[in-house]
Amino acid sequence: MKVQRNRPSGTATTTASRAGADSGVTSYLIAFVVVLSRQWPSGPWDGWRTRLLRQHVASNRSNRSAKPAKSAVVNRRWDIPQGRHVSLWQGLTPPQMFVGSFLLLIAVGTLGLKALPGLYVSSPLGWVDAAFTATSAVCVTGLIVTDTATHFTPLGQAYLLLLIQLGGLGMLAFTSLIIVALGKRLSLRAETLAHGIRDAAPNIDSKRLMLDVVRFTLALEALGAVTLFLLWGPKLGWSEAMWPAVFHSVSAFCNAGFSNFSDSMVGFQTAPATLLVVMILIILGGIGFLTMEETVLALGDLRGRTRFRMSLHSRLVLWTTAVLVVGGGILFVWFESESSLAGMKPIDRVCNGLFMSVTARTAGFNTVDYADVTDSGNFLTILLMMIGGSPGSTAGGLKTTTFALIGLLAWSRLRSQPATSFAGRSVPDETIQRAVGLMVVAVATVAVGMFVMARTEPLEDREGRFLIRMFEVVSAFNTVGLSMGLTSDLSTGGRLMLTLLMLLGRVGPLTLAAALILRRPRRGHFRYAYEDVVVG
Repeated sequence: MKVQRNRPSGTATTTASRAGADSGVTSYLIAFVVVLSRQWPSGPWDGWRTRLLRQHVASNRSNRSAKPAKSAVVNRRWDIPQGRHVSLWQGLTPPQMFVGSFLLLIAVGTLGLKALPGLYVSSPLGWVDAAFTATSAVCVTGLIVTDTATHFTPLGQAYLLLLIQLGGLGMLAFTSLIIVALGKRLSLRAETLAHGIRDAAPNIDSKRLMLDVVRFTLALEALGAVTLFLLWGPKLGWSEAMWPAVFHSVSAFCNAGFSNFSDSMVGFQTAPATLLVVMILIILGGIGFLTMEETVLALGDLRGRTRFRMSLHSRLVLWTTAVLVVGGGILFVWFESESSLAGMKPIDRVCNGLFMSVTARTAGFNTVDYADVTDSGNFLTILLMMIGGSPGSTAGGLKTTTFALIGLLAWSRLRSQPATSFAGRSVPDETIQRAVGLMVVAVATVAVGMFVMARTEPLEDREGRFLIRMFEVVSAFNTVGLSMGLTSDLSTGGRLMLTLLMLLGRVGPLTLAAALILRRPRRGHFRYAYEDVVVG
């Protein structure tokens, strides 16, 4: 009889490495089956993939139950076999990739504003102003320290427009488009960035959505540019209207708020057609590409027998957007009839009120001087800036779904209902907790920004200092771009603070926190004992 002796040391390490190798093989098998299912959809691949995923989950659970030795290699990526060398690129998590793409684009944009010739009419920007302008363009904010129309040449404006386009769509969307265009499949790590899309709308293919993002963007921007060109040609001259039409179409759809008119859209106060076109571009760019995709599919199925079921996400986005646009427009007309909208015709007053409601949610164009707007109007603007656009769009802010879910949560608690529901569907508690957490983090970030601005910008010679600072901080954090005239007078500390707020608002504070957290191996799932506290 052969007796096998146990090894006194190294057993945990060997077991962990074998388990890691098995996990890596399973991961590659899953990836292989996914490729087969995309090439030949009619094959028996779904069953294989399900069994492999179950095996992979069971293997991970057994690995967590065994304590590896200290010398065992711990990876942050499940798709890399245990013990294999992990490069810097392979070790990046999806949040780190997302934040890193914006940081890289901001750095390249800043260097370009400093190094490229022919961008300026007069003296070039300093390093702080170049970083501020590049961040404002990449984060599609619209805050400026110099007049875009007079300080930049057409080449400089085109460079800013390129940064706006790249920042609006996101570097990762462009990278995914290039990979798909070359006939290659998206990596598993890139597809994890669209994981929320699959959860919110399982009927939408993430690969198709990636392609439609760019298709919709280029098509709508081209249509908007042609429409604005036809509207502005008789007034500005056909040759002079072409470049402003292209610039404003891209800037409006990306919710950037940059304008190559010195007074933004003030010169079109009495041009309802122009305001309507710009509002449509802003709304389409701000509702999110997922909602746009589902809306197109729903409208296309109206001709057929089957009816496409729009996801709860898209229905909530459309309802919330409609309520905010109409409700905000009514309130602006009420608040500003005797102030900034005084002296206008009824049709112009209504159009400008709606425009103020639309542009406040991260667009940044203005048809009135917000220094002349009433306190009620400016505070309403701050509230709309905090709400922002919708998830998966070029807009910033808390997002319409976050605002709607918090409102639905309060309504369900007032009616003593245990679940938060909308349109015959209950929203998971985890999603509600994320919405509340995002609101708390956003309010705390704005509060910290207010304290810093109070120290860096005394504003002793201005009335309403608190409202002016709050307006500027909220506009930067929610990537809106509206200002009460403070941006160009900011100190260096204030400009650096707003630069950081614009980046935080674009990538999201929770995403940035997830990118900075160093993941550690879990030693088990547990919770502490419950104990109640008194609230309210």
